[in-house]
Amino acid sequence: MKNYACSHCGNTVYFENVKCVKCKNTLGFDAGELAIVAIEESGVSEVTPETPIFRKLSSTPHDVPMRFCANAEFGVCNWLTPESESNVFCKACDLNRLIPNLSEPGSLPAWRDLEHAKKRLVYSLLRFGLPFDGQASAKGSLTFDFVRNALTGHLDGVVTIDVSEADAVERERQRQQFDEPYRSLLGHLRHESGHYYWMVLVEEAGRLDEFRALFGDEREDYDAALTRHHSSGPAPDWQERHVSAYAGAHPWEDWAETWAHYLHMVDALDTAAAEGMEGHGLRLDLRDDIYSSVTFDTLMARWVPLTIAMNSLSRSMGHDDFYPFVIPGAAYEKLAFVHRVIHERAEQPVAQAAVEAKV
Repeated sequence: MKNYACSHCGNTVYFENVKCVKCKNTLGFDAGELAIVAIEESGVSEVTPETPIFRKLSSTPHDVPMRFCANAEFGVCNWLTPESESNVFCKACDLNRLIPNLSEPGSLPAWRDLEHAKKRLVYSLLRFGLPFDGQASAKGSLTFDFVRNALTGHLDGVVTIDVSEADAVERERQRQQFDEPYRSLLGHLRHESGHYYWMVLVEEAGRLDEFRALFGDEREDYDAALTRHHSSGPAPDWQERHVSAYAGAHPWEDWAETWAHYLHMVDALDTAAAEGMEGHGLRLDLRDDIYSSVTFDTLMARWVPLTIAMNSLSRSMGHDDFYPFVIPGAAYEKLAFVHRVIHERAEQPVAQAAVEAKV
């Protein structure tokens, strides 16, 4: 995640900020620019009466009036949307199908945590240039249900997250129950989004043979595989082939765990570069865009020293390892496959535009 400077006073601001602590101006996230911008009221919306519209304080003749996502009134969203659009929700909130019942105690803060995590996922998808609104894929839109007493999972593009996952105590209880080294809302969302992108980037893209050579045959009975995993535990040699124990349950879960792991790595390295952090003397070049211009080998060359440094810092504070994973050679190849399919998909619009320009 990048750091941002207030576009009015230059003060450092962050992804979730809604006000600059220095100049006191209102801030919002512009998904078109992928940046936090300083804004001021400039009228009232014609689309949603009584809703204020804003202009950027550093506006240019090409800038359009903006308004906050309708979910801003609940304090769960700071994203902006063009006033000209009839949709009252931003690009990220428009992906919601169900949200928690806000009349129930604890639902609003839980939804706020869920949205903050989801916004980081959507930010990464935008940085990668991946489709998620259904317009560039026959698989439809990536959709989210945030509900109580549900089974967290994915089905045909719909990611369901049980609201209890936003409770840190309950999340830790489940982490221990399933003997997981790591469990977070963002991790859940990244994992479940991986199932959606398996449909889009592997199945729809005709890459099943490549996938099966690395991850195995996904036609294996899924329910039987998960029942076996939960009753008998992971295979004794899972550390030699997978990024996590759960990845060994079924090829689909191997892909989803690997996908989530890759997103963890890229976003953490992007943040490290923004903060000027180094691992074991390895300088992170701020001129490189971790999301688009770094090879997989370069990414891994940066990742390993960073995790060693962060683990050492975490231990110095008396905490468990920041990064409790070891990537075996087989998993390295799977991560490289994820990197490849993401970047090849991101390059398609550019290549198509070049073809159309020649016609």
